[in-house]
This record gives sequence, structure tokens and C-alpha cells, in this order.
Amino acid sequence: MTGAMPVPTPTPKTRPGMGTAIRCLDVAKAFGSHQVLDGVECQVPAGEITVIMGPSGTGKSVLLRHFVGLLRPDRGDVLVEGRSVPGMGEEELLRLRRDMGMLFQDGALFSSMNLYDNVAFPLRQHTRKSERQIRAIVMERLREVGLAGAERRMPNELSGGMRKRAGFARALVLGPRILLFDEPDSGLDPVRTALLCELIREIQRRYASTAVIISHDTKAVFEVADNVILLHGGRVVEQGPRERLENSADPFTRQFIAGAVDGPLAMD
Repeated sequence: MTGAMPVPTPTPKTRPGMGTAIRCLDVAKAFGSHQVLDGVECQVPAGEITVIMGPSGTGKSVLLRHFVGLLRPDRGDVLVEGRSVPGMGEEELLRLRRDMGMLFQDGALFSSMNLYDNVAFPLRQHTRKSERQIRAIVMERLREVGLAGAERRMPNELSGGMRKRAGFARALVLGPRILLFDEPDSGLDPVRTALLCELIREIQRRYASTAVIISHDTKAVFEVADNVILLHGGRVVEQGPRERLENSADPFTRQFIAGAVDGPLAMD
């Protein structure tokens, strides 16, 4: 089509080797008498994929919500690109969240909007772009996640995998430097999980963004990781490059990664 508007390509400020994107310092969080996080110390390298793993109920999603300021720690600090998230006011938090794209477990699509309007929503809310500009961006992001031609479909017409990819497209439209994925493998069969993880890796590499994936035991998620943070009992058991954890001598790490019956992790 003549006169087609070029689609802006996100240009993240973080690149591999540029240091730490997110750092947690002695982060603790309790809900009533239940201590979920109990002194978490970890870091997420910039420009790479970090997977936060651990048994169900060990605080992975709670930690993720601290990264965007949806929860504030009872103790400790969370630094995103050197800025203290708990110390931010409402305007600073809004700016932070515009630089972070988040994919929730079910895609979190608005049921009353078609796919196009769901993906366009952040652009209409947070920018002054024209509808022509918005359309160019939305259609390109849909193409990137394999949903070209599905823009008029409603969320209830989409499969679970398509809803997650739609949520991924929406997370990309503002060109975020940091991408957060809350259990993208939830509800998917192994093949679709592997395909989604490959898509995450492809997009992350294309834009040199920082990606954080929450998961509990999916092999496909582990295989796309550059780095792994292993949580248990509200603390970090071990963290570092994936290869280090694959060769770890720690009994819990070895049992969890292998999915073995024998080891310190038992059924509660």
C-alpha cells in the first residue's frame, strides 16, 4: 500500500553486558502471619532472559509484583535500573510501568474488546499517537507474535495460546525495555509452551530487552534462560547463569531441576 507509515522499532536502553536491570536487597513480604518473602537477595542482568523458578507457593509472582510496584516490601529495597521502586510516587510508578511490559498468566485481555483494541489500549491510554500510527504499530506487533489476520476476533474466540500471544503483543506496543512474564506456560501443553518460549527468546533477542520469566518446573522455560534464580521458602537458594545451576552440587537445586523424587524437597 502506498504511503504506508513505517512502524517504529523499540530501541531499548539496555544491552547485553550493561549491568543489572533489577536488584532486590533483603526483600521481605508477609501477608498476615504468612511470610512469603524472607530476605530475598537477587539480581537480573540487563539485556538477557532470567527465569525465576521454584515450587508452587514459594513467592515467585509476589516477587514479580514488587518489580512494578504493585506490592511494596515490608523490609528491604527493589531497584529497577538503579531507582528504588518502593520510594517512587504515583507519577514515577506510572513512568516505570510504561517502560515495562507484563504478560499475565491468562493474557488478561478485556473481554468486551476485540484483539485489535486490546493491543491498541496502552497506546491510546499513554500516548498521543494518531489512529493511523496506532494501527501501524498494532498490526506489526500482531504480526510478530503470529496473530496477523486475527485482529477482529474476540478473546472468547481465541485458544489459550493465542490469548497469551495477544497479551504478549500488547506488552510490546510501548517498546518496553523490560518484559515480565508471569507463568506463560500455565495452561499450555508442552508443544505450545515450547513455541511460546521460542517466541519470547526471538523477540527478546531482536530488541535486546531484559526479560524475566516466572515458572515452576517447565523444561522449555528453563532452556531459554540465560540466567536462573531459584526460590524456596521465601529465599534464594541459588542464582546465576543457567549452566551453573545445571551443574550445581546443591541438593535442592539438583532435585528441582531434575524433577527427582529423592531429595530435600518433599510433598507437603
